[in-house]
Amino acid sequence: MNGIDELRRSDRGQLHRVLADTGFFSDDEIAIALELIDVVLDRPEQKDYLIRVCRDGDAVLGYYCVGPTPATESTYDLYWIAVAPSLHGKGIGSALIAHAEQLICSRGGRLVVAETSSRAQYDKTRRFYRASGYTELAQIKGYYRPGDDLVVFGKYLSQQ
Repeated sequence: MNGIDELRRSDRGQLHRVLADTGFFSDDEIAIALELIDVVLDRPEQKDYLIRVCRDGDAVLGYYCVGPTPATESTYDLYWIAVAPSLHGKGIGSALIAHAEQLICSRGGRLVVAETSSRAQYDKTRRFYRASGYTELAQIKGYYRPGDDLVVFGKYLSQQ
């Protein structure tokens, strides 16, 4: 692994593949993720989304997308974090989330919020957040659809 750095236009296709290959995201969700990638690529002056990519040479291993939560002070959303499925369990997700937290801290952020699903498919995701020091803050029944709750995790990076 070479490291984690800024998004490049040449990463887009590989990121699309990472998102699709995980099997976690619907076509609509992938379209939203790609839309945010395009915003970052096409409007470098925007301040709503920050994307960083983990790569080995030219190969994209995973990425994250964070941004300041509108109408809050120092709260950030972790919008996306994804790692190529063949690399799950190899520490790349942990490196990405640690990098995201450092970036957020460097911009004055104090709280990171991450949302996920209650479906069994997301058991590993919820375990990952807990292992990364996130606490379950809320669960909203039937949020996505009946039987599919929204689970909100958060982590304070600094005290109020």
